[in-house]
Amino acid sequence: MQRLEISQAIVVEGRYDKIKLEAVTDALIVECGGFGIFKSKELLDYIRRLAVERGIIILTDPDAAGFKIRSYIGGSITEGKVYHAYLPSVKGKEKRKSAPGKEGLLGAEGIDCEIIRDSLLNALPKGESERDVRDFIPLTKARLYELGYFGRENSECRRHELLKRLGLPLRLSSNALLKYLNTAKINIE
Repeated sequence: MQRLEISQAIVVEGRYDKIKLEAVTDALIVECGGFGIFKSKELLDYIRRLAVERGIIILTDPDAAGFKIRSYIGGSITEGKVYHAYLPSVKGKEKRKSAPGKEGLLGAEGIDCEIIRDSLLNALPKGESERDVRDFIPLTKARLYELGYFGRENSECRRHELLKRLGLPLRLSSNALLKYLNTAKINIE
């Protein structure tokens, strides 16, 4: 597999995630130390500066802790570009661990490199990745409602089916799904 050339910095939770991503891309990879990011003003300032200078891609585990870290970092950045790469909710245990995590989901270190590669490519808008996208019409919240992905009977089930099909975490909100679909230029109609 050829390593991706990505100009944005990629923010991951920990050391093993960083090692895994180094096999996928030549991008600058910044580990936030898990919940350590909440205590490190210097690291958060560095990530803010990277967002302004080159843009960042936040790639965290698909569990509650990963979403909390993603939300904190994304919400702390007011200038620059922030993109979100999402990993699918895959049950399992990383090889180096004796037991699965609290939610039993694989983190970045345990996910296949091809899936990580696709997640990174889907995070970047057209023209900022190697992905070739044609004839895409952006979705709106109203269109997602019309298609039955939120605000209707069985919307949660339909949304979960779509999230599984796209290889995204099941806890992704409707707003995050909409942003992802439009950024990745994915047509679901």
